[in-house]
Amino acid sequence: MRSLPKLIATDLDGTLVHSDDTVSDYTRAVLERVKAAGIHIVGATGRGPRLTELVRSDIPAADFLVMGGGSRVLDIRDTDHPVVLRDERLDGDALAEVFARLEHELGTLSVLIEAGDHHEAPLWGDADPHWRYPDVVEARVRAECLTGPVLKGFARHPTCDVDEVLAVAERVIPPDLATITQAGLGYIEICPPGVDKATGLRFVATALGIDPGDVLVFGDMPNDVPMFRWAGFGRVAVANAHPALKALADETTLTNDEDGVATYLEAMLKL
Repeated sequence: MRSLPKLIATDLDGTLVHSDDTVSDYTRAVLERVKAAGIHIVGATGRGPRLTELVRSDIPAADFLVMGGGSRVLDIRDTDHPVVLRDERLDGDALAEVFARLEHELGTLSVLIEAGDHHEAPLWGDADPHWRYPDVVEARVRAECLTGPVLKGFARHPTCDVDEVLAVAERVIPPDLATITQAGLGYIEICPPGVDKATGLRFVATALGIDPGDVLVFGDMPNDVPMFRWAGFGRVAVANAHPALKALADETTLTNDEDGVATYLEAMLKL
């Protein structure tokens, strides 16, 4: 019988969360069984810290949260007194340089900037009907948005596919300026240099004394690629995952809407 992992990290949107933004009771129950088996659970998401309460609601069994694509890491084992293990920011001048390099190659972009980390803090920038979530967007000129450090930037091209924009960004943005990815929102995401889900998970693994070889991960999008490359126990893509992630997966489970993560974990617990 194969041993069980010591830590499970799962993406949320598109992986654990259904397309209607809900998490099933079945998934919640299976995650509680995983936790009862002594396995640590991590919610690893691109959602920023302004959405911490939403994340905790979606994955209440989690012991740790890796948020903002890795920039904010929380130990929430004591739910009343969460401990911040990591808090990285992107310098406003660096984000301005990223936008300038991209627009030199692609033309004008629609951009959003995530700067506030208080509950439901607004995004700043260009209100855009292609943004799928009901966030409050404060229309601000870029120069005003980039006077200090920010959590993340988002950019969308009016006609180019997001993967095309990502390919350009990977060519013209050096990794010491920013980390660039995409999470299925139609926007590229611009994070601090050295920040991704894998580097965020390292903080959790270090806190627990767990080796990457004992970590099982689930995901669906390119922003999950770093943790798929890092985790050694297993890498499972949902059936609706991006081809780039499926190419790295050891296994594929059912879609997010079919509770693929929970189905896989329930079968694992029965081995």
